[in-house]
Amino acid sequence: RQQPALPPHAASVSAPQPAAGAAPQESWAASGQDEPEPRRTFRFNGEKVLIVDDDVRNVFALTSVLEQHGLAVLYAENGREGIEVLEQHDDVTVVLMDIMMPEMDGYATTSAIRRMPQFAELPIVALTAKAMKGDREKALDAGASDYVTKPVDPDHLLSVMEQWMSGE
Repeated sequence: RQQPALPPHAASVSAPQPAAGAAPQESWAASGQDEPEPRRTFRFNGEKVLIVDDDVRNVFALTSVLEQHGLAVLYAENGREGIEVLEQHDDVTVVLMDIMMPEMDGYATTSAIRRMPQFAELPIVALTAKAMKGDREKALDAGASDYVTKPVDPDHLLSVMEQWMSGE
């Protein structure tokens, strides 16, 4: 059985690194256009990530990227289920929390998790397509550690996760 094709943004985010000592390209300064930074390789060691998102397409795309980088993925399709999964897996190292979900949204779920002493320091990264003025602050006020907008840039998300997981 073949797996469905991944959307373009869910492709592998690993890329060859420039050779040591290679001079950085500076052509962007002359042209006035920013060139994307060279992609870096992220390597994790089987840490558990909980994705709480009601859209299975988002979960599939994120899971594909995270597993390619050595992460183990758990999934919950709503806030209540997310809390139950956390209670069963106290070794989760980071939560990726969708904000817009039916029943119990990401704000309410994040607040509920923060009230649980064992998860007071657990990194929770809010993921949302709702990028209106004030939304970042609302997510952080609810207890999110960080905020990443959709569509998710895999390199940016992995970098944010790496920072929180290493305690930086």
